[in-house]
Amino acid sequence: MTDYEPGQRVRHPQRPEWGLGQVQSVTGTRVTVNFENAGKVLINAALVTLDIVDA
Repeated sequence: MTDYEPGQRVRHPQRPEWGLGQVQSVTGTRVTVNFENAGKVLINAALVTLDIVDA
């Protein structure tokens, strides 16, 4: 279970070059994020805590 929801804006703390991302889907601990500079990336939320960006 994660605290991420589709539509949220996030950043990857270890990959700032990926830019701002938008959560596309959440399945268990798997979060698909579409990043500005990296495209769609599947994140394991059990290993990485994404930074939520307030709108």
